[in-house]
Amino acid sequence: MTVFDTLQAVVLALVLAASLLAAFRKLLPQTARRMQARLSSALDRPGRKASVRRLGRWLQPAEAKSGGCGSGGGCSTCGGCAPPTVPREVTMPLQFRPRGR
Repeated sequence: MTVFDTLQAVVLALVLAASLLAAFRKLLPQTARRMQARLSSALDRPGRKASVRRLGRWLQPAEAKSGGCGSGGGCSTCGGCAPPTVPREVTMPLQFRPRGR
């Protein structure tokens, strides 16, 4: 195996990994955010090196950065912040019209 073949295999593996990650985030967004939050909290623990903690803070999902509870799953995932808002049902009467012949 030549250097070119090795480099080609590495590049293809990176492209495949990026594609799989993008598809995972697109198809399972809540699970992806939850996993990202777990990885972030595992890296951002006291006693770790500063560079690892910085990477953990960078990986933290945007919802966890702005939310008060830091759950990482978005607002109202834990049910403790606020009751979920129920959309008001809009009703419209049926209108029957005779067909023109």
